[in-house]
Amino acid sequence: MAELPSAGVKRLLTKNGGELRTSTSAVQLVVEAAEQYIARLAQEASAVAQKEKRKTIMDGDIRKAREVVG
Repeated sequence: MAELPSAGVKRLLTKNGGELRTSTSAVQLVVEAAEQYIARLAQEASAVAQKEKRKTIMDGDIRKAREVVG
């Protein structure tokens, strides 16, 4: 089951997609893609924090992770 709220994702799609309507299946695909991206980002940021002997992910870790993940 998805953890990101579909309603928020749908609002972002509508806002950034030229105010076009978005199908439920399209919203679900975007939710899945976003969750996968966030998971990859979290894994990479966690690796950065652990390498620096920390137990907390900091904003700099996220920045470094974004450079790797995209």
